[in-house]
Amino acid sequence: MTTRLQPGDTAPDFTLPDDTGQEVSLSSLRGGKVIVYFYPAAMTPGCTKQATDFSGALDDLQAEGYTVVGISPDKPEKLAKFRERDGLTITLLSDVDRSVMTAWGAFGEKKLYGKVVEGVIRSTVVVGEDGAVEVAQYNVKATGHVAKLRRDLGLDAA
Repeated sequence: MTTRLQPGDTAPDFTLPDDTGQEVSLSSLRGGKVIVYFYPAAMTPGCTKQATDFSGALDDLQAEGYTVVGISPDKPEKLAKFRERDGLTITLLSDVDRSVMTAWGAFGEKKLYGKVVEGVIRSTVVVGEDGAVEVAQYNVKATGHVAKLRRDLGLDAA
């Protein structure tokens, strides 16, 4: 069973390449609030919907002090195509070996079409300025998730 993060836990640090190959560390974002979301695969319908929703909300989220980071097992080259194809403005990171996903409870057993499989668990974790988990949501739906998260955070769901 995958261990999931809970509010109050210290978010595990990570350093992963973005879609340009630049390394991004969670610790480098400390001092601000960070929304880290995990998704199964770039350029699939649900993941595209979620990424475009986060990109569409990015200005408002940044105005409230949030940085958004999307993490998938895709290679940086595929993430670059994803960004280009869909005009994404959020930070996309590559976790090819799924080690960060595993540490964050976003990789493990899940149900897919009624079968138990091992894979990426669509998840969102909000990390506070001090590096502690404020919100941890697992098995989220791609459609409508950003609006729900904004409501959960007490932000206007415009």
